This record gives sequence, structure tokens and C-alpha cells, in this order.
Amino acid sequence: MARALQAASGYPRLLGLASGLTLPLAFAPFGAWWYAPLVVALGAASWPALTPRQAAGAGFAFGAGAFLTGTYWLYISITIFGGAPPALSIFLMLGLVLIMAVYYAGTAWVVARLAPGDARHLLWLLPAAWVTMEWLRGWLLSGFPWLSLGYSQTDGPLAGFVPVGGVYGASLAVALLGGALIVLVRVPRWRMPAAVILLAVPAAGAGLGRIDWTEPVGEPLRAALVQGAITQDRKWLPEERAPTLALYRRLTLAEADADIIVWPEVAVPAETSQVAGYLSAIDRIMEARDASLLLGIMDYDEDLGGYSNSILLLGPGEGIYRKRHLVPFGEYFPVPDFIREWMRLMSLPYTDTAAGPERPELLEAAGEHVALTICYEDAFGAEQLYAFPEATLLVNVSNDAWFGDSIAPHQHLQIARLRSLEAGRWQLRATNTGITAFIGPQGRLRALSPQFETAVLRARVQPRTGLTPYAATGNWPVVGLCLALLAAGALAARRRR
Repeated sequence: MARALQAASGYPRLLGLASGLTLPLAFAPFGAWWYAPLVVALGAASWPALTPRQAAGAGFAFGAGAFLTGTYWLYISITIFGGAPPALSIFLMLGLVLIMAVYYAGTAWVVARLAPGDARHLLWLLPAAWVTMEWLRGWLLSGFPWLSLGYSQTDGPLAGFVPVGGVYGASLAVALLGGALIVLVRVPRWRMPAAVILLAVPAAGAGLGRIDWTEPVGEPLRAALVQGAITQDRKWLPEERAPTLALYRRLTLAEADADIIVWPEVAVPAETSQVAGYLSAIDRIMEARDASLLLGIMDYDEDLGGYSNSILLLGPGEGIYRKRHLVPFGEYFPVPDFIREWMRLMSLPYTDTAAGPERPELLEAAGEHVALTICYEDAFGAEQLYAFPEATLLVNVSNDAWFGDSIAPHQHLQIARLRSLEAGRWQLRATNTGITAFIGPQGRLRALSPQFETAVLRARVQPRTGLTPYAATGNWPVVGLCLALLAAGALAARRRR
């Protein structure tokens, strides 16, 4: 590693690109959580020795490499299943890569600007700048928090920081270790403090991981998750509707003892008014069983003036949840009218889906209040905090069939695991083709379905109450600390100049 760090001063962009290309190895399905601090060190080692402009180039190369290999599956969803021309798919995919790379360029520029020629400051400037960047790209321009460092830590000792500081708390710990690795190699006089950090941070994370931040409430529930495994290329064919409805009905009727059953995102390939009789029949069955069914479906809402991606509650009680955080260029199109018209002429999707209210009322399923998310929404942890402490369970419905047999479903499942860890709640996650899973309050997988197979996953889940520190405070303690460190660094740099 020492040779690699020394080489960074001579080949910063090349090393930035090479290290960025390997960043996804730290995430699922590869699971090399220990690699995350190392790749941060390799990517950022050269930044203090460069001019801010040169450092920005190296940071840009790192970000471009990371998202080239980490989000290549966008091509699968846009072209193979979305039907868009390959040229358009490549344009959109590279556009996202370039936008994400700009964030890393800005991070490197800030570090080089505030700590010119002095690697010691990486112990605090690197974590502060990195986490601030991740936080910004998690909400700015709709946000895309994929590949935030904290997500890689679900199976490592740094997972203990998640209930305290959320995903960015874990990211802060990873970046701190990365800075300590650089200082350990590059600054002999500071090797002792760096070594202490490298030992103390994982130990602290492991200690925090032993704390049970929430507590059981009520009796365990018998839950079932239905995975229909309807491939995306056949899901909306007219001739597939009747077999799909029959499949989900048959699998659900077989779960006579379940207290709560969950179907995937848009499991019903129709709008609610088109299958009203079918839904009424299922509702009567669930009422008779005193059980709750949560199912994904498209629903037209007159108040919103459009169709919404929704979760419908059947059985005792009633209600509907409408997806709030929509996918850019998937569920809404932030483009001028003339481009939208061109998309229509090219037979591409061009109509926006209606977004639900930002703070919806919680649905009550099987006697428990549930915090609901649909697919991509579970990547935005802070947007779910409104539901606590009332919500005792998490439910996520997804359709990762859009990404085929790629790394995307595994990355998405890892994100869902971190949401359970942040909230200290069980999560019921039903997906169309996988990966359907029960996730425990510590973020551990308690049951898992095979991909691309019709399956029903069963488990007993324990509702929980109480608040983790993160659920009580959100991102602001971690983000505020990082902003304060950057402000102090800027003040110190100004005094030096």
C-alpha cells in the first residue's frame, strides 16, 4: 500500500480512476466492507500534494470510475427493459456518471484548497468534506445517494455507528479510517494518533453494535411475503394479466395463518378501477381471516391529477400509500416540453407519475402502524423519520426486475438493510423477482428468497417501539459536525494565506 500511496503523487488521475473503478467491491454482492477505507485512502492520498485544480481532476476520475462500474445496470433498465434506443441509454447513463463525478471533484478541490501540502489535515478534513459531499448528492437535484460509503458497512463493525448517525455516520467512520491510513504512511510523526484511530474507531463501532436501541412491543406477527417472479418483459402483456392475478390470489389463499401478507411493487399489472371486482373479493377474504394484505398497484387520484405508484391496504381497516419520492427519467421527466414531445413521438415514456404527500398518514396493518416505502424511496432514510416512533414495522415493496441479473438488486437490498438498522425495526421487503427478504432490527437478513423464482417467504416478526439516536435527530448532528470542521478549516487556511 505504501508504494501505491507514493505513486499517487505521480499519477493522481490514473490512480483515482483505478481506485474508483474498484469501489463497488466494498458493497453488495461482493461484501468487501473492509476495502472501503482502503479505497478512500488510495483515491485521496494525492490530493494535499496537488493544486486544487489538479486534485479536482483526480477526484473527478475517482467518481467517474466508481459510478461506471457501480451503476452500469442503468443500461439494462433503460434499454433492455425500458426499450429506449441504446444511444439514449448510454447518454443518460454517462450523464449521471459525469454529474456524480463532479461531486467527488468538488470534494478533492476543497481538501487541496484547505490542506495544501499537509497530509495531517486529512484526519479531519477528508471525512468532513467526503460526508458533506455525500449528504449533498443525497438530496440536491432530487438526489442519488447510491454508493454512499456507509451502505458498505452492513456486515462490518462500523455498522454500530448507523443507529447513532445514520448512513452518514458510518460514512464518516469509513472516511476517517481512510484519512488515518494515509497519515500512517505519509506522516511519520503522526503515526501514533493515526494508529489509535485505526484501532479505536472499529472498536467503538463494535461496542455500539451491541446496544439494543429499541424494544419489543406486543406479540410477534406471522408474516408472508409473496414473490411472483413475473419477468419485466412480460409483466404488462394483456395476456399475462389474468394468470398474474390468479397466481397472487392462489399464493395468498394458501397463507391462511398469516397476520400480514405483502405483495411487491405494482404486483397487480392494472389500475385499481380495472380490477375492482378482483380487489373486492380479496378484501372480503382478508376481512374474514382478520388479516392484512399490502399490495402494490397503480391508482388514479383525482386530487393529484394523475396515476400514482401505490400500496393498497386490504382487510380490516382501509387506506392507500402513494409513492412520494419519484425516480427522475423513470417516473417523472424534468425536461422541456419539446423534448417530452420528441419522447412521445419515439414511443418512449413521457408522462409524469403523480407524487403522494410528503408526510402521509400511517397505515395500520395487523394492528401495527407501518412505515411504507416503494422501491427507490428506501434510499432516502431521512424522509422516513416522520413515521417514528409510531411505526413499529417497516415495509418496502420493490420491483428490481428492471435490472435483470446484475448487482443492482443486491445493492438495493443492502440499502434496505441499513434502513432497518437506522430505525431499529423489522422490515418486510417484497420484490417482484427478488431479492425478497425479512430484515431484523440489527440489519441482519433473517430470511431470503431465491431470485427469479416464484416463492412465498414466511417468518415471525416482532414489532418494536422506541427511537434510535438517529431516528430522534436525523442527519443534522453528523452533517453539522462536518460543516463546522470545514468552516474551521477554511478559517485556518485563510489565516495561513
